[in-house]
Amino acid sequence: MDAPVAERDLSRRISDEVPFRATARDWLAQNFPKSLADRGPTGPGDEGPDDSDAKAWKQRMGEKGWGTPTWPAQYGGGGLSPAEARVLAEEMKAIGAYNPIGGMGVMMFGPTLLEYGTEAQKQRHLPPIVRGELRWCQGFSEPGAGSDLASLSTRAEDKGDHWLVNGQKIWTSGAHLADWCFCLVRTDTTKKHEGISFLLIDMRSPGVETRPIKLIAGNSSFCETFFTDVKVPKDNLVGPLNGGWTIAKRLLQHERSGLAGAAGAQRAAVKRPLPQMAKDYVGEDEKGRIADPDLRHRIINYEMDLKAFQQTAERVALESKSNSGPSAATSIMKNAGSFLRRDGAELAVEIMGWRGLGWEGEPFTEDELAATRLLGSSKAGTIAGGSQEVQNNIIAKRILGLPDPISSAASR
Repeated sequence: MDAPVAERDLSRRISDEVPFRATARDWLAQNFPKSLADRGPTGPGDEGPDDSDAKAWKQRMGEKGWGTPTWPAQYGGGGLSPAEARVLAEEMKAIGAYNPIGGMGVMMFGPTLLEYGTEAQKQRHLPPIVRGELRWCQGFSEPGAGSDLASLSTRAEDKGDHWLVNGQKIWTSGAHLADWCFCLVRTDTTKKHEGISFLLIDMRSPGVETRPIKLIAGNSSFCETFFTDVKVPKDNLVGPLNGGWTIAKRLLQHERSGLAGAAGAQRAAVKRPLPQMAKDYVGEDEKGRIADPDLRHRIINYEMDLKAFQQTAERVALESKSNSGPSAATSIMKNAGSFLRRDGAELAVEIMGWRGLGWEGEPFTEDELAATRLLGSSKAGTIAGGSQEVQNNIIAKRILGLPDPISSAASR
């Protein structure tokens, strides 16, 4: 695009955004409770009885559809353009507002259903996700099928008027709190990838059992999930029979795109930016800089990497919307984001010294306890959603076009 055309396009886009910016700013001023500024969203099940402002904010955003700003209005979404959604995010950030509508329904399942679901499935499942009324969990990994997910053995047998599901899943995030599960099941035992289907399971169905797993970070966000003779309606099959692997790969791209954004999670868990934290714990020199030169240098490098990542993530998000969704590039962003989250957590604990290793008790502040738990959970980020090695394979094959080393060796 030549410069004059690019300038006209930018000018037209800016002029189109101006009316919406005023609209967004006015609506936020009237609806966002000031008591929630810079607080950040609570986790599933964390809202207490006194969180009336948080509950009101969630309801207002759900009814407006702005929790899922670019989803079609016919399913309750905001119906906004990518440019308008970006303006909304900017205006929310300016007043310390957060998006209270999230979870796997928004990050993974909803975008996938928009692409592969029937109209009846979209009408049934998307509006409750938009309003934040239901929680979803992901039934993918199994004790014998982790990185080699296609080895899964959970069966769904065709019983004429329903599916009968038997098997076990593991690392099912939030399964003990979830209302629904999007699940990979084996519907053909004679084929590997081509024998997998994508099924929606009501977690209140008889025969569904969840067992939380205690993690090193002190929480139990993951579960073992057991299905014993669980009856699932036939119309809960998404996409074609035995076509679940294609849908799963698409969903994983959405998941990795969302996980990449977790690079800034320490901003929510640990309230102070790293430079200010370092000044508070390590001190300042005569010029007002972080007193330790080596630490100062490493924090500067980290902040530059984080800023570059955030700007790249925004560009990738814009490109993915114009190219009908995420691509294999999400594997690059997922790896980079998970490493940044880990590095930021390690820096925070190093800055705090022994106070960054507290587990509980009065000697430690809320920030210090959050830093300890973030350090533990950040390690899992390099595995969640597909390990670093899995992402490297995807990058090598689908982006760089490198040959499979095993296939190449076999052909020699």
